[in-house]
Amino acid sequence: MKINDKKNLLNIDLSDKIAIVTGGDRGIGREIVAVLAKCGAIIFMACRHPENDRSENYGDEAGEFIDRGLEVHPISVDVTSQESVDKMVREIISKYGRIDILVNNAGVLGASGWENRQEENDEDWEMNYQVNLRGLARATQAVVPYMKQAKYGKIINIASNAGRGGNKDHIPSAYGATKAAVINLTQTNALDLAPYNINVNCVCPGIIWTPMLEIIGARLSALSGETKGLTPEEVFAWQAKTRVPLGRGQTGEDVGNMTAFLVSELAKNITGQSINVNGGIRMN
Repeated sequence: MKINDKKNLLNIDLSDKIAIVTGGDRGIGREIVAVLAKCGAIIFMACRHPENDRSENYGDEAGEFIDRGLEVHPISVDVTSQESVDKMVREIISKYGRIDILVNNAGVLGASGWENRQEENDEDWEMNYQVNLRGLARATQAVVPYMKQAKYGKIINIASNAGRGGNKDHIPSAYGATKAAVINLTQTNALDLAPYNINVNCVCPGIIWTPMLEIIGARLSALSGETKGLTPEEVFAWQAKTRVPLGRGQTGEDVGNMTAFLVSELAKNITGQSINVNGGIRMN
């Protein structure tokens, strides 16, 4: 994805807000980084290998932001490791003294090679749990003491349309289950942290073209039915046309826009909510 050249069209001012976006180097996370940075936030793009950021293989992810005058700092984190998460938070606190925004975006569909398995195994379930749910909780627990001290904080959890109900076999059941748990955890954290002026909300994306969706598209193309033999891009277009009431897929920028709204003062009285950005696929 190339950064949209458009300026901040949301008219949301996040100037000088210190934000962490986990899994911010690609897919939906990178779009969230782009939107928040254009709103003026200082972003720590948390990913597993930021030391390769300017390399050709890594896609020059943070470099493109920096070249356009946006304040985006790659920072190393492995959300499956409490030590790694704590180290990331300490580095940011030592530099800025606070963390205003946490976007828990890092997510997986399974362990390595999951796309080639007919059935999920224990490693797939464990990886979904460690990244999608426990990793999210680790990051939240690490930043909350500083937000409590400041009596201010915005936490956004990125769940999924898959967490809203049952899914067919092309969506791993462990993925949907952990994303449903994220929605519940959002509500619990919102209740616990409300006395400290900390808002906790959740965004549930729908059909968005990402590396994850490309893999799902390839799986669908191998099944019998209307998608058999289609390219992943054609599967995406078919899903958008047949499953989405608005007749179009969503974008990472759509999720970024919702995230920017929820972390702004415009949403100061919204907490504990899980908001669908899915074109009407599921309605709550």
